[in-house]
Amino acid sequence: MKKAVILIDGSNFYFKLKKLNLRNLLHFNFSEFRQLISAKYKIVKTVYYIGAIKSDGSKKSQQMFSNQRKLLLSLKKHELEYSLGYLLKSGKSFHEKGVDVKIAVDILVAAYENLADHIVVVSSDTDLIPAINKAREKGKSVEYIGFAHQSSSAMIKNCSSYKLLTKRELITLLKK
Repeated sequence: MKKAVILIDGSNFYFKLKKLNLRNLLHFNFSEFRQLISAKYKIVKTVYYIGAIKSDGSKKSQQMFSNQRKLLLSLKKHELEYSLGYLLKSGKSFHEKGVDVKIAVDILVAAYENLADHIVVVSSDTDLIPAINKAREKGKSVEYIGFAHQSSSAMIKNCSSYKLLTKRELITLLKK
């Protein structure tokens, strides 16, 4: 059985689900999600990438920090690793930094260190395309997992294969 790594862009994933009104990641069954997207492979590693929330003492940041800790515990329960970038505050909003680079590096590490035959990228971020192309040049298949309601034609074009998830499929992954 061929080996696969699954790399999930957490922010991208969250906001795609949010557009479908599926917001509570604490009730998302990541174990079944892994099986849905790569059942024919031996999954050797699954990583969820997210910007680390730091509390500034405000009630809102404390709540966000607490919710993120709960999410990280849920990911561990489903045997997912997580990799933290950071959040940069700009005015009243936050921008995630370092996450795309971490995903790109892990794509390249998986390809160049022969950690997997198949790399599953759950992200519509086209900044990953140069790393995806390098992995494909090394003979690895790279699969784009996107969302039917908001897919990336550039990711579809540059990956070996793709699967677009529907709202119906995603709803089945929410715990009752």
